[in-house]
Amino acid sequence: MSATPVVPGAAAVPRFGVNYTPSEGWFHHWLDYDPAAVRADLDSIAALGLDHLRVFPLWPLFQPNRTLIRPRAVEQLVDLADAAAERGLDVAVDGLQGHLSSFDFLPAWTRTWHRRNLFTDPEVTAAQEEYLRTLAAALADRPNFLGMTVGNEINQFSSGPHPDPDLITPQQAEDWLTRMLAACERGAPGRLHLHAEYDAAYYQDDHPFTPGQSARLGGVTAVHSWVFNGTAQRHGPDAPATTGHAAYLIELAKAWAEDPHRPVWLQEVGAPAPHVPPERADHFTAATVTAALDCPDLWGVTWWCSHDVSRSLADFPELEYTLGLLTNDRRPKPAGLALAAAVAGARAGWHPPAPRSTALVLDVGGEREAPKRSVCAPGGAYFEAFARLAADGARPTAVLIEHAEDDAYLATRGITEILTVDDVR
Repeated sequence: MSATPVVPGAAAVPRFGVNYTPSEGWFHHWLDYDPAAVRADLDSIAALGLDHLRVFPLWPLFQPNRTLIRPRAVEQLVDLADAAAERGLDVAVDGLQGHLSSFDFLPAWTRTWHRRNLFTDPEVTAAQEEYLRTLAAALADRPNFLGMTVGNEINQFSSGPHPDPDLITPQQAEDWLTRMLAACERGAPGRLHLHAEYDAAYYQDDHPFTPGQSARLGGVTAVHSWVFNGTAQRHGPDAPATTGHAAYLIELAKAWAEDPHRPVWLQEVGAPAPHVPPERADHFTAATVTAALDCPDLWGVTWWCSHDVSRSLADFPELEYTLGLLTNDRRPKPAGLALAAAVAGARAGWHPPAPRSTALVLDVGGEREAPKRSVCAPGGAYFEAFARLAADGARPTAVLIEHAEDDAYLATRGITEILTVDDVR
């Protein structure tokens, strides 16, 4: 299998992959990189029938000084990509980590005595550009390199609830994203470069990273679906609102896309205990994937995560230890087997889903900055109306109020019926 710069269209079988969490040492494995352990991990991933990995260099370890990008670290990243290729796995690389599993990973040259805004300081942003360009260029000649994601949910540093945010405006966020994506493109022209935010971009009224940026910048739209955000607490682990949360985000993102068939990548989704009880993780996995596959223009599904976090490591939130599809000794768990079965079934009998012809009108107070986007969050009027439609067997999608009477626009998306939140009530 090899990556191509062409983004799959609606008729292509979606991609199925996993966010790679090393079984030995978690992401600290970069400090003691073990090629044999990595290859054993990749063997266990390939055995599930998956086709790609999302890989996470730790930014402070790869760029410990503003003008030092460690050559040995970059070589290890390339070695991991080559090991994946040997097993038929493509590789997507996240650059600026950023934040992973409740821990922040920022270089010392951005904090405390060297405190500088991650998004606006000219020296910091120039160093970020060079870092992203360097990683992309190192992999540019590898056929199995999909492309770069600017960083993992780095939007969390831009506002609350982060305890020490680097505050910016929506325009500054957009300017920063544009620069970082351009740096990725300089390093590896024509690959699939994108950015990825956690769901505050869609759910938090004053968040500077906006739905429009997610749906218009980069090669595809990425969504990260976590039901511990109030969805599972409000609706329960088996409710359509919960197992359909990922599908909801996929369809919500389309409301802002200028291309009616812009692909959406479900880049993170997992079964977090106790919100999803361990004995129901396999059911949640299968139901979530089934719902997502009913969304037109789905690029792919990348599950979080490959391997459990070792109990020998301290201070993780409890749910982080058990999110793996595989155990620490690389044995598949019920959720891993459920995903493998879903993947095999989808590939064996793939038929692209029909357009979603019913649209629920969304008013967020303005298309650009979406100042009332909290209506989209769990418990919000729009979220609950959408969930009610889905529970009743409808296949809704989202349309912004600004486009709800644009017949030409609706036709390009295959929308023939318009409903309002009040209609659903």
